[in-house]
Amino acid sequence: MTTEIADQAKQRLWLKIGGLTSLLLGLGLGVLTLASAAGIWLGFWDFRRGFSLLGTANQYGQWLAWACLLLAAATLIASQLLKVKNAGKFVSLAAVGALVAWVAYLIPESFRPGEGVNYPPIHDISTNRINPPEFVAIAPLRADAPNTLVYGASNNMTPEQLIEQTDEAYPNLVTQLYSESVNEVFEKALAAVDDLGWELVAQDASAGRIEATDTTFWFRFKDDVVIKIDQQGSETAVDVRSVSRVGTGDVGANAIRMRKLFALLEN
Repeated sequence: MTTEIADQAKQRLWLKIGGLTSLLLGLGLGVLTLASAAGIWLGFWDFRRGFSLLGTANQYGQWLAWACLLLAAATLIASQLLKVKNAGKFVSLAAVGALVAWVAYLIPESFRPGEGVNYPPIHDISTNRINPPEFVAIAPLRADAPNTLVYGASNNMTPEQLIEQTDEAYPNLVTQLYSESVNEVFEKALAAVDDLGWELVAQDASAGRIEATDTTFWFRFKDDVVIKIDQQGSETAVDVRSVSRVGTGDVGANAIRMRKLFALLEN
């Protein structure tokens, strides 16, 4: 009986080690991933450090996530085969660790472009490449922003190069035409800005201009949007320009933002 009790104690110890190891690895990866954004929110570091931390989490995340999953599976199987009493809590610890590890891995993985997708190193997207809508109210808010509002003047690029790369990457992002009146489209655009959760900075119905700022959730990037609405013949023309305040490339974020706006204007 004494030998049986001793064996049970050893088995419980190994299950405990497996469960705690999975939990600690998962929580460690989770803290690293969360810290990449939390440090920015709290003002401890800028987006560069945040990217570095998230990159580290992504680099080792898959291996740690698989390790936690294997530990959870091994703990579960061992507890059943060895019939260790009250081993459920160790299995639960291992399972929690595996769950946290996979979530922590998939968050940075979600920032990767899809397979075969190559976004150009640009951050200023306009539907009107020849006469891009101009920012008025937002311009002073970007006084200290690394990226300029001068079209094609960032990152040693010319307007011609920016137009060429925009045409190649986003050929369908052009001036949109609507049958509704200018006033109707203007009101729909205002409603869309609100639905998308952007911060409305200015609206000028007489000039047909709406300016807003969209703050990204994870890294708190501020990207600025100007919407220009004009009469064009019997139709209403809408041009949109979305510009990031920091960063060389936007990984498609500005184009995605503009498409969301146009989708709402279609409704």
